[in-house]
Amino acid sequence: MVGQIGLVGGEEFRQGCEEMDREIMRASGQSPARVLIIPTAAVTGPAKAANDGVTHFGGLGGDASQLMVLEKSDAGDAALVNAVAGAGVVYFTGGSPDHLLETLRDSPLLAAILSAREEGAVLAGSSAGAMVLGSYMRRPRAGGWVEALGIVPGVVVLPHHEGRDPAQVSKELQAEAPAGLTILGVDARTGTLGGPGHWRVVGSGKVTVYRGSDWAVYPSGESLPADV
Repeated sequence: MVGQIGLVGGEEFRQGCEEMDREIMRASGQSPARVLIIPTAAVTGPAKAANDGVTHFGGLGGDASQLMVLEKSDAGDAALVNAVAGAGVVYFTGGSPDHLLETLRDSPLLAAILSAREEGAVLAGSSAGAMVLGSYMRRPRAGGWVEALGIVPGVVVLPHHEGRDPAQVSKELQAEAPAGLTILGVDARTGTLGGPGHWRVVGSGKVTVYRGSDWAVYPSGESLPADV
């Protein structure tokens, strides 16, 4: 059975993420879940990001370890690639979505992760880690939109969405977003877990779904529409 996907809005490994991350581990079907923390995106402090993730998931009962894939060359390193086999959860931290995308795209590591997902592993990412999984990424600082990995087709993730005004965001998206996308505004310490047609909101906040000129807010515990 293909594993689920977790799209988290940021502030991973902190207070308020506990039940969400237990849900992510339960979705793996492993007990304890073998969790791999990959801090590629955390370019200014990958060791801390990895250690925080290992400590957090270990404290929740997971068998957590770090996979220090930092550059494109690491994503082709056989020892690092082979370490993915048997994982129950593969978790990408936040940081630089551009660096993470460049590192993963067309890499042996990504192929191994997708193979693990085919065997039931959960693929999760927070902030930048969630952004790269969609079809496109919005880059407000660098400008424009870029194609992402497309693991979640037709979807864009806007992380750190707490405090945003959905009406204003909707106007911005209508003016600039590529057509035909479902755009998920995901609050920090919150995620949507599942896959196309069966997403549910987990964590401390909410997910706002934008499609065309319409938007709707879904709190933790609710399911997203079946056509997302």
